[in-house]
Amino acid sequence: MQDIKFEKITPAQLEEMKKMAGSYEALFSRRAMKYKELGLKDKKLEEKNYRKYILEEYTFLKRPVVILNDKIFIGSEKKTVEALKNAAG
Repeated sequence: MQDIKFEKITPAQLEEMKKMAGSYEALFSRRAMKYKELGLKDKKLEEKNYRKYILEEYTFLKRPVVILNDKIFIGSEKKTVEALKNAAG
């Protein structure tokens, strides 16, 4: 358990999550207030941009992120929560 508001995510942690998720974009939250503030919805973002923003501002990481054994669960969508419950037993 890590409160990323107070204990920043490290580049190594983000890299590990990216390997599990398949991309930085999968970890990126478009609901963050700064997404609109910075005008990011009007820009073409690449993987390096997603990585940069997640490391700079914790709100750009889609939450929650749960790593259970060798699987990653990202976000709070109903299907994600159900999959996590099933994996946890």
